[in-house]
Amino acid sequence: MLPVPVIVAVMLVGYLLVMGCLGLGLRLLPRARPVPRGVWRRGWPGLVRQVAGTAVGGYLVLMAVVVGYYYGVARVSGGFLMSACTGSALLVGLTLPLYLVVSWLVERRRPGGPASPSGSPPGSPPGHGSAAGAGPPRARGPCP
Repeated sequence: MLPVPVIVAVMLVGYLLVMGCLGLGLRLLPRARPVPRGVWRRGWPGLVRQVAGTAVGGYLVLMAVVVGYYYGVARVSGGFLMSACTGSALLVGLTLPLYLVVSWLVERRRPGGPASPSGSPPGSPPGHGSAAGAGPPRARGPCP
């Protein structure tokens, strides 16, 4: 068992890393530039790309946390890392189709559907063109 000060220090470092990332994201948010024309993808290709990116990014962050925990806090047998990697990959593989379907249903139920009648991206003010890249990109996924 590790001493209490070491455990508190590890939790504090983790907390500061998470809060630092969130704070950095908030600082960068107002300065976000509009997406150049043609970069913002619509329809199935854009949705699949967003869902796959979210799944891969989440898996990599989870693996970073698991490896950090394995080497920094817990000293368990070597099979732990292999089990954590394969178990997490299985979990992502099983839930990815469900996440894709739920994301598609959420996009479909939004007011105006996946694309408004004027051809503008969803969420853009009316009368702002019909180009695929017009207006700010919308977040895709199960959260509105």
